[in-house]
Amino acid sequence: MKLRKVPKPEWPSDDDKTRVEVWLNDRFLVQVFERRDVTRLSVNRVTTNGAGRWEDNITWDDLQIVKRQCGFGDMLAVEVYPEDRDVVNDANMRHLWVLDYPICGVGWTKSRLIDGIRVD
Repeated sequence: MKLRKVPKPEWPSDDDKTRVEVWLNDRFLVQVFERRDVTRLSVNRVTTNGAGRWEDNITWDDLQIVKRQCGFGDMLAVEVYPEDRDVVNDANMRHLWVLDYPICGVGWTKSRLIDGIRVD
């Protein structure tokens, strides 16, 4: 089901000033945060498991669709796996950092030209 943009008065109730959009469908809640030059999509399911946590198992395909439906389909995004000392695992939530430009050597592209240079 397609995500719909949520009106600001219906957003989750915290005072995070970096949140700029919220999207929702019957499967996912997506919050879009902007901080300096970085956009982050925080994605969680809207259903919970028996332990009161959001359900897990958000697939790669799910994240790609979410990214596209939130308007970032033409942009590269990365998921970060932090150093052990920086791990925060409080909720079944996934985060994508949307990049304004590709990082050399990171990700896959079909053969094309970027700024006149062939990228494979």
